[in-house]
Amino acid sequence: MPTLAERVDFVLGVDTHKHTHTAAVVTPAGGLVVHLSVSADADGYNRLLSFAREHATGRRIWAIEGTGSFGAGLTTHLLEHAEWVVEIDRPKRPGRRNGAKTDELDAVRAAREALSREHLAQPRRRGDREALRVLLATRKEVVQTRTRALNHLKALVVNAPEAMRAELRPFKTGALVVHCAALQTCSGPSAEQAATLLTLRLTARRIQALETEAAELEAQLEPLIQALAPKLRAEFGVGPISAAQIVCAWSHAGRLRSEAAFAGSRWRGADPSLFRTSAAPPT
Repeated sequence: MPTLAERVDFVLGVDTHKHTHTAAVVTPAGGLVVHLSVSADADGYNRLLSFAREHATGRRIWAIEGTGSFGAGLTTHLLEHAEWVVEIDRPKRPGRRNGAKTDELDAVRAAREALSREHLAQPRRRGDREALRVLLATRKEVVQTRTRALNHLKALVVNAPEAMRAELRPFKTGALVVHCAALQTCSGPSAEQAATLLTLRLTARRIQALETEAAELEAQLEPLIQALAPKLRAEFGVGPISAAQIVCAWSHAGRLRSEAAFAGSRWRGADPSLFRTSAAPPT
């Protein structure tokens, strides 16, 4: 199979940041031709595309860092204009002396990284897959926040006044949340008792609210999974959460170069045929 250097005339490496993107045009031999920094917005994306058409005529490929984060907007814009885009992992960068600006060097490094790779990763799709990712990421944060709130509730019980602790100690976790959410302040309690009752009630109600949020987010996953991978959801033991995680990792037909590469990922053993690859992939 021809190397990337044999397949293109130019590689455009892009170092992405929240407010700016820097692109560098590199030859197949790794030499820098020219670079440009633009704002990370629609005007900047158009400038980069015009820049590529002027300085990287012929066969070109974009090697972009952070296609799923700071580079997501640029990646989507380029794909909409039928540009060839590959994803380059953002490396850990060493500290720079004197605050020297090295975005240009990082853009060149991204281009050279693409030239050195045997296998190039396609950016993950947006559309329905991105909807799954947003729901999963938000649900994960909600669940983690609920776990912290539960730990805090149990710590409050451990440190509560003895009479209150004795009342709450027999409750299991679920019943403890329900009971504490219904607590009412009594007349004439000490400052410690009043504060403990208040914090127990507020913490328990926050846990309940978070549980409702998590359930609502999970419910939104089901119709998306049924549309994208109905056979996967029908597999024994595969619920909407795990199915959504697999779809997000897999993204679309052609992203992973082989079944072996898919099996070597964190979803070892999953069957790629479970996805509806005959249909149009998520966009």
